[in-house]
Amino acid sequence: MAQNTPVEMVRHASTISILWGVLLIVFGMFAVASPFLAAVAVSVVVAWLIVLAGVVHLMLAFRVHGAGSTIWKVLVGIAYVCFGGYLIWHPVLSVASLTLLLASLFLIEGILNIILYVKMRPIHGSSWMLVDGIITLLLGLMIYMQWPSSSLWAIGTLVGVSMIFSGVARVMMSLAVRKATDTLSSIAA
Repeated sequence: MAQNTPVEMVRHASTISILWGVLLIVFGMFAVASPFLAAVAVSVVVAWLIVLAGVVHLMLAFRVHGAGSTIWKVLVGIAYVCFGGYLIWHPVLSVASLTLLLASLFLIEGILNIILYVKMRPIHGSSWMLVDGIITLLLGLMIYMQWPSSSLWAIGTLVGVSMIFSGVARVMMSLAVRKATDTLSSIAA
């Protein structure tokens, strides 16, 4: 088996990274095109993670010392499994709940960013914090004021846009690494 040179290894890794970035862009476009389906997919993944956390709680319950701790861990594990299972069986309710949680998170983040701007106002460039805070606050208000109908678009659209930007960033970084590697290898040759 021939040994790969560092340049070949970087090219191979960057090719895989570019392919992954393109997949992220494609899946992000699907998510933006069908935001409710994407939101259901996200909520199902979150629900399964909650079930998994419950199973871990149940497994760890019997490693805890003391009957009170064991009972508490078992009850917490059962609660996680039941709640996660309920969300798996009721994905629309799960999407609505996650949308309301997302709106609340954006409202809190927007308010905190505006407060942070007030504290760092003398610093050059701090106005970007104010802009970020206002946009985040308005997005949170928009999702909250339209809830539960915002459940049809909010999570899926935001996840899709995030996937597209992540994919583009990954492709661009991989191309930059590939270009830098090619430049270094041509200088060394």
